[in-house]
Amino acid sequence: MLALLALAAAGCAHNAPLDTLRPASPISREIKNLWDLVFYMAVVVFVIVEGLIVVLLFRFRQRKGDTSMPKQTHGNTRLEFGWTVLPAVILASLAIPTVLTIFALAREPAGALHVNVRAQQWWWRYDYPGTGVVTANELHIPAGRKVVLSLRSKDIIHSWWAPRLAGKQDVVPGWTNHLTIEASEPGTYLGQCVEYCGLSHANMRLKVIAQTPADFQAWLTAQAKPLTEPAAPDAAAGKKVFLAQACTGCHTIRGTAAQGDVGPDLTHFASRTGFAGDIFDRNDHNLRLWLTDAPAEKPGSKMPAGVAELGLTQKDITVLIAFLQSLR
Repeated sequence: MLALLALAAAGCAHNAPLDTLRPASPISREIKNLWDLVFYMAVVVFVIVEGLIVVLLFRFRQRKGDTSMPKQTHGNTRLEFGWTVLPAVILASLAIPTVLTIFALAREPAGALHVNVRAQQWWWRYDYPGTGVVTANELHIPAGRKVVLSLRSKDIIHSWWAPRLAGKQDVVPGWTNHLTIEASEPGTYLGQCVEYCGLSHANMRLKVIAQTPADFQAWLTAQAKPLTEPAAPDAAAGKKVFLAQACTGCHTIRGTAAQGDVGPDLTHFASRTGFAGDIFDRNDHNLRLWLTDAPAEKPGSKMPAGVAELGLTQKDITVLIAFLQSLR
């Protein structure tokens, strides 16, 4: 009873952002329709099989005082034919819509937006071909338009999944896989890497931000612009600290000497809502924790500990935060 109660309670979440049964796109609705068909057929089979078991248990149970052996039956052509043909019919009725759905989802749509996705431990890089726009963890798309993702991995196998928008797709080193997604309405849709990829696998999250076509175009135009020189004194001082440190070897800020490709492109860092694989909200408190000791905040992080490894002071961190928060 406790197990059944726990199972029922688990299905009562009011906020379930990774709920694949609440589709928010035509693609995820196709997947849910197939899931519904399989589920209801499985329910029917379960009820029939378990019902027959219960009937047989009661009808043919041994009665008190009855020591006789039951009548032995050797072979039954009709039964054997039935339990061979019926499962074959059930499997065929599942196979046909499954194959049709797979082919429908694999077909590349005309007029789609193309985005190159690169996975690496433990964050996502998004590149919009022909625009010069590169961002991290937060994928912006226009609502109502199909988007084709070309997925590659820099290190090991990952898997990209935004359950309300599409199915899962493995991201494999040395191979490009493709996935089509679409959001019917503007909104924010959460996702996750779903292939175990090391120490911070659970910290490799993602966010898809669907915007109206006009808002998306405005975002894309803003993201294509290079660094705007910071006007505030703290932000200007933070830029000097950034360029003087090892940051330039790992991160890119267009319009500066920072042209690294190990970590995320930070040109418009302050336009994002989160950072570090999208596990932290972008605010001064979290940035201070991150810059002080990133590996302590995210196990396995390749970002060095600012105080212990880079020798940053708290004043350095304060101006770095001001600089990063100015990168809009």
